Amino acid sequence: MPLIEIVAPDGNYDYQNKYFTDDTKYLCPAPIDEALTQEIKTMCEEAYRAVNCEGWARIDVLLRASDNKPFLIEINTSPGMTGHSLVPMAAKAAGMSYEDVCIEILKTARLKTATDSE
Repeated sequence: MPLIEIVAPDGNYDYQNKYFTDDTKYLCPAPIDEALTQEIKTMCEEAYRAVNCEGWARIDVLLRASDNKPFLIEINTSPGMTGHSLVPMAAKAAGMSYEDVCIEILKTARLKTATDSE
């Protein structure tokens, strides 16, 4: 999926600016150079594997303003799927409909039991 840059008023991406204002801008794909995009994607893929994630997830990253160094913030293994959510937004930019995203998620879903980890 393409990266999304969030530009919130005064740099404050709080609950109010996420859900109740149209002042926050979501730039998708993020307007950053390809080398930085690849660095972030690689870092996210490595983090995903390092914590043994399965299925879908959203990984949040901050870029340090002084040098654009990326820092991992969190891995969200159950990201939102509302009109304000980032996964459907990135999927749309990649040419996928909301329905297609849901079907892709369901294709990888499975019930993991205690015997699966033995």
